[in-house]
Amino acid sequence: MEYTDVVMENFTCPKHVGELEDANGIGQVGSPACGDIMKIFLKINDDGVIEDASFKTFGCGAAVASSSMATDMIIGKTIEEAGKFKNSDVVDALGGLPSEKIHCSVLAAEAIQAAIADYQNNKA
Repeated sequence: MEYTDVVMENFTCPKHVGELEDANGIGQVGSPACGDIMKIFLKINDDGVIEDASFKTFGCGAAVASSSMATDMIIGKTIEEAGKFKNSDVVDALGGLPSEKIHCSVLAAEAIQAAIADYQNNKA
């Protein structure tokens, strides 16, 4: 299985790792049975802009790399922009993933959507 240099960089030196103390949107996806669990934390300001994002991921290198890249890509975006975020955006930014690891990028996109939904539900 071949990983790109970008995948390896985001796996060995991931950005935005850990819990955000003041997160106002939290999304968790995955299953202990399949082995990958991803939790995304978002800090969204009153204008609907994602000021900060972080993650905690239990899974393989591709899952960590996908989480790192996804959080990096949505910081500074509005929740509307981040709401259009797709797993293919992560795959493209990572320079590709092996086909058997594409589900890791899907989890990252789903976790972001879950965190945005959590924010919107808490705000309502």
